Amino acid sequence: MADKTNFTPDEWKKVLEAPLLAGFAVSAADPSGFIGILQEGFASAKALAAAKADSGADALIKAVVEDLLTPDGRAAAREGVKNVVHGVQLGEIKDRALAELRSTASILDAKAPGDSAAFKKWLNDIANLVAEAGTEGGFLGFGGVKVTEAERATLAEISTALHA
Repeated sequence: MADKTNFTPDEWKKVLEAPLLAGFAVSAADPSGFIGILQEGFASAKALAAAKADSGADALIKAVVEDLLTPDGRAAAREGVKNVVHGVQLGEIKDRALAELRSTASILDAKAPGDSAAFKKWLNDIANLVAEAGTEGGFLGFGGVKVTEAERATLAEISTALHA
């Protein structure tokens, strides 16, 4: 069972960023309006809360959630996400997030092989929850779609990046 001690500080920071980046990549693929962004953010937060409450959750997932709930953990994850998006155009954010997820997948495979598959599945689940959080298009919530083609494509890219 892997935890923070299995990783260097830089590696742990990447592992902490991964849940945020999984959702962020989907949001960047097909940006929603203000309400959509809020719904997607809440979906990501709900996934973290569900993992915290799940007594059967993987130990590494639990360790990440616990650390993200501390001020230092949140600050480290936010700083990492800021570094990913700093100075890039909106169209580049998804690609940079995917590159970071690929890097994190490699770290997980090397440092936490027993927890890697469960953690990567969890990241995919977060991305799916974010994609399904709002309705795109339509008028006043009618006639839209839950997951756009751009979001579907990004979900496939996330799965590939994570080797899931």
